[in-house]
Amino acid sequence: MALSRKKKIIIGSAVGALLVAIIAISIFATRKDTPEVTVVKLAVKPELKSTVTSSGEVRPIQFMNLTSEVQGKIEEITKKEGDVVQKGEVLVRLDPNQLESGTEAQLAAFQSAQTQITAAENQRAQANQQLNVAQIAIDTARQNAATAQTEIDRAQVELNAANRELKRAESLLESGVIARQEFDQARDRVETAQVSLKTARERLESQRISIRDAQARVRQQEIAVRDSSNAIQRASKSADQQAAVLRGQRNQLDKSVVVAPINGVIAEIPAKVGTFAVANFSTTALLTIADMSEINVEVKVDETEIDKVAVGQKAKIKVDAFGEQELEGEVLQKTPLAVGKSQTSGGLSTNINVQEAKEFRVVIRLINLNAEMQGALRPGMSATAEITTKTENNVIAVPLQAIVEKKPEGSPTPASSPNGQESFDKPKAQKGVFVLENGRAKFVAVETGITGDSDIQILSGLSADQEVITGPSKILNTLKDDTQVRKQERQGGGGGANGS
Repeated sequence: MALSRKKKIIIGSAVGALLVAIIAISIFATRKDTPEVTVVKLAVKPELKSTVTSSGEVRPIQFMNLTSEVQGKIEEITKKEGDVVQKGEVLVRLDPNQLESGTEAQLAAFQSAQTQITAAENQRAQANQQLNVAQIAIDTARQNAATAQTEIDRAQVELNAANRELKRAESLLESGVIARQEFDQARDRVETAQVSLKTARERLESQRISIRDAQARVRQQEIAVRDSSNAIQRASKSADQQAAVLRGQRNQLDKSVVVAPINGVIAEIPAKVGTFAVANFSTTALLTIADMSEINVEVKVDETEIDKVAVGQKAKIKVDAFGEQELEGEVLQKTPLAVGKSQTSGGLSTNINVQEAKEFRVVIRLINLNAEMQGALRPGMSATAEITTKTENNVIAVPLQAIVEKKPEGSPTPASSPNGQESFDKPKAQKGVFVLENGRAKFVAVETGITGDSDIQILSGLSADQEVITGPSKILNTLKDDTQVRKQERQGGGGGANGS
């Protein structure tokens, strides 16, 4: 039975609507299956910095721990923690009574030793004087002996002459030439000359005895002089010893007042007023001064990044106490020994935990500090340092999330080993990015350079004005080369590679 015109129109309209629906559904399904990606247009980045960020604390150039060098009760502590002190300021006073008594006793001993020196010097002066007298007596006795010898010689001559006259008188008397009286006179002269000679000899012997006595006195006084000189030496040595002990006592007394050896900040005061300070193997710690003439920041850098850090590199430091204010710094030192994160100090550990992460201590010197900031910084303040390890200018860079590593296809290729056996070299993953070209994702292998905060330098493989796919990551990680994609319309500014 033939269809009416109206039915034909209805059937045609239904078929057309069905075709339109099928086409619409097909188009919608196609659009739904096409991944939507975000892209960034590459541009030359004026500057890209590679940095290492680590946390740590403010440290002075040195700590000086002041301890008690003498014993005594702590009477006064003039400062409190955090006070700024100048070199020479009084910090602690100990009870000086016992030390003062010891000093006074030692002063008396020193004065007594000086008195002994004076007495010994007086004795030596007297001995020298008596020695001079004895020497003069020797000289006088020798002169008298010489005179007595002259008298002996003269008396001997007179005796000889008298003996000759006596013989002549005796001969003349026998001849009757002279009278007996003249003979007697000649004999008397002989006797007189004999007496004079004997007297002169006795005087000479007496002078010789005087010389011997004077020489004995000289020897005696020389001994007295030597003894008194030795006494002076002993007294002087004793006085020197007493003076040394006195200086020590005074030095100990001076140490009962502890003064600041340097300019700095009081970092810690473990001592308390009223406690007894001791000075021996368990010396009492009084306080700690931090030398803030130069201020460092000490941070710990992870072992995976320490190779990037070098002495002289610039750094920006933020101290928690001052918010976002940035300070300038320069790497001063990095230690060669690793520290486990559970360790409190550096050095080689005998118990090695290979699974524990290691860190290296890095010292950063703060530079260009104004006086206000230098005075406000305190030891132990928490700080974060961003060390600039490398800087490149005018570079092509892409966001870090744009980099993908494409797994190698196929099986490993055999290679000859030195022992003649075949070994298999594991193929390396290929690093690259997906660029958007004519609605399709094209994989491009790249060579990378330094890594910044959010971007990484591209040394080869890309050029400016190319569009690089950056995400989403769940799509980026599953993309294949020449996959059709849709570009997501982005709101706002460009990506990190454009510098925005």
